[in-house]
Amino acid sequence: MKTNLLATLPSRRPDPTVSEVAHPAPAATGGVLTISQMADKFGLTPRALRFYESKGLLSPAREGRGRIYTQTDQRHVQLILKGRKLGFTIAEIGQMIAADAAQPVPQTLKMSREKCLEQIEHLETQLRETTEALAELRRMHMALSQ
Repeated sequence: MKTNLLATLPSRRPDPTVSEVAHPAPAATGGVLTISQMADKFGLTPRALRFYESKGLLSPAREGRGRIYTQTDQRHVQLILKGRKLGFTIAEIGQMIAADAAQPVPQTLKMSREKCLEQIEHLETQLRETTEALAELRRMHMALSQ
């Protein structure tokens, strides 16, 4: 019978008592989250969070090698997810986050409104094309059913 070598290796997890001191629960720290907590909260992977950070959309604080996400970071993730859902590019989402981070200037607001209108037109075009495609598929289905 083979011995499981992994079972004999020491765990990489820190002692729970040390972990609790180093990373208190979010409620005790004013809503800050670790990368795993952040990923769980928003249904993302840690890799996705690091990607958004590499694109300049997030700027978590560092504690050693770990990332600490504040309420502002959490609001920015909500903006990122909403922007992606609405079809905005990473660059456009970056502009929205920049507007959220500072007091927006009229030019930024104008740009955001223009981008919203462009996206509305784009989604309406997609909706129209999808509706037409569905109608065509329904006609084909009816013809094949007879």
